[in-house]
Amino acid sequence: MKAALRTVAAAFRSRAAFSEPFTCRRFLSSAPPPQSLRKCASAAEALLVDAADAAPPKVEMLPLALQRRVVVYDGVCHLCHTGVKWIIRADKDKKIKFCCLQSKAAEPYMEICGVDREDVLRRFLFVEGPGSYHQGSAAALRVLSYLPLPYSALSTLMVVPNPLRDAVYDYVAKRRYGWFGKEDDCLVLKETELLERFIDWEELLERSRSQQL
Repeated sequence: MKAALRTVAAAFRSRAAFSEPFTCRRFLSSAPPPQSLRKCASAAEALLVDAADAAPPKVEMLPLALQRRVVVYDGVCHLCHTGVKWIIRADKDKKIKFCCLQSKAAEPYMEICGVDREDVLRRFLFVEGPGSYHQGSAAALRVLSYLPLPYSALSTLMVVPNPLRDAVYDYVAKRRYGWFGKEDDCLVLKETELLERFIDWEELLERSRSQQL
């Protein structure tokens, strides 16, 4: 807006400066006199000052702060953590990032996707980008699509009807603690060399230090 107002003011000055030498009645009759033009330029400048002094509008910055391609998962689950380690090894280009559900850093991702902690405990969350997120089997297949071949080829399983895919996913997810076990805190704290791929690494490191005290 400031740039536009400066352009308007400059245009008025330019027109006022060059309209005086012209004596052709056709131009003078259709254009306001130079004094009027100068008044318009002054008004534009005053408006520009007012715009500069005005408080900037409040803009919701949360979506801009979020990173793309983030997996939010149950960090205390042995099965989930094993899957995360497998993705890290396969993802040579480091396209996928991770965040433990138990971290505060996961909250804005859940908020922007309209899900809560229980939803993510039931089906892990993959935030692909603004307005694009997936859960459960769809999330797993979308993550696979970012991996190199042959792993990305598995994403073609998306053609399998979603209810069937999620039925298998939910069956395993409900039994994962009993089959594979769980910990009291995020398992990645025991493998800190993986933290470079975690958006909540600072929070996890601080938690690790506090546990050692």
